[in-house]
Amino acid sequence: MENNKNAKELIDFIHQSPSTFHVVENMSVELTQAGFTPLDLRNAWNLKPGGKYFTVRNGSSLFAFIVGDTNPETSGFRIISTHSDSPTFKLKPSPEMMVEKRLLKLNTEVYGAPVLMSWLDRPLSIAGRVSLKGESALYPENRLVNINRPVAIIPNLAIHLNRAVNEGVELNKQKDMLPLLGIVHGDASEGFIIRMAAKELGVDEADILDFDLTLYDFQQGCIMGVGNEFISCPKLDNLASVHAGLKAILKAKPAKATQMLAVFDNEEVGSVTKQGAGSPVLRNLFERILFHLGKTGEALHRAIYSSFMVSADMAHGVHPNLVEKHDPVLHPIINGGPVIKVHAGQKYTTDGDSGAVFETICRKAGVPSQRFANRSDAVGGSTLGNISTGQLDMRCVDVGNPILSMHSVRELSGVDDHNYMIRALSCFYDMDK
Repeated sequence: MENNKNAKELIDFIHQSPSTFHVVENMSVELTQAGFTPLDLRNAWNLKPGGKYFTVRNGSSLFAFIVGDTNPETSGFRIISTHSDSPTFKLKPSPEMMVEKRLLKLNTEVYGAPVLMSWLDRPLSIAGRVSLKGESALYPENRLVNINRPVAIIPNLAIHLNRAVNEGVELNKQKDMLPLLGIVHGDASEGFIIRMAAKELGVDEADILDFDLTLYDFQQGCIMGVGNEFISCPKLDNLASVHAGLKAILKAKPAKATQMLAVFDNEEVGSVTKQGAGSPVLRNLFERILFHLGKTGEALHRAIYSSFMVSADMAHGVHPNLVEKHDPVLHPIINGGPVIKVHAGQKYTTDGDSGAVFETICRKAGVPSQRFANRSDAVGGSTLGNISTGQLDMRCVDVGNPILSMHSVRELSGVDDHNYMIRALSCFYDMDK
């Protein structure tokens, strides 16, 4: 087994990134330290071939790139697309709810499609973005907050009060999944979250205008298994792909093609936001880079058709207790290498052409690869590839490392697979040198 250094770094990265905003903030720090120049979307840019840059949208999506040569119409772009978000619970406005005048719980809304039962009885915390009064009404001051200690829990109902619990229980998202925050007295519940955030940030409560706060599993991930072969961790879908892509672009050197890492937000809820893959944000950035290389018009279209995208999201590994839930032939296994995902209905963009490209990349990188398809009588999920190519119709392949317990509060992946993916994505960036 390869060194588990990358797995340990992944676990730390996820623990330090309790919200999409923290993901982007932590990536920004690493990129800046590596010599990438931050760019504001509202400012004029001055890009040069070989230059390393990154820009952020909404504080929750990020695009890092190394500008290629002055012939993008033939060199194209090499894009790795991932997403920063994971299923969770978002705090509603005025979320405080009192029970029996003492117990304070929070009114939340489910974000994405989490495995609800996995969130019960776990120490949870709260993190996200708080918007404060700014110099302009149009531009509030946005600050990140992380309570960074276990403050909430979604309690299960004792078996003595629900004897049928082990026969299967349907959890109601509005009733059963509200987290208990603590015991308070009197009117202390009113504005409790605002006060907690203000205290954490060291600001006046009256200066907080709004917030985007979510729950997260406070317990840090770990390496486990009889041979230390597994990674048990929250948010592997899809921060494992984000981390692998980040490692790859940090290692990348300037090449003929422009190399890009696109980290979108809101994949788990359909991607149709200004910072999601369904928006024009990637196409706008694509055109802007070409403009600074002196290319417009037909050169834009030539560059699109000379480009290639690797859509990196996680894949389903074969479940040891429920093998029958999988395709009868294709059984990706943890630590068996990156998975090339195919779907006749095009929920995955992979076709024979793009699958062959990634297979070649894996062989060149010296890593194994696997294939995944759903059972023909089962409806699977979708990912970034077909949404992104709806904006830029370039060749694309959907890939991901195999995991178990996808969308559970803790997922399970492989130490070797994370190393394999980093090597494959690094090879993708290097293929034109």
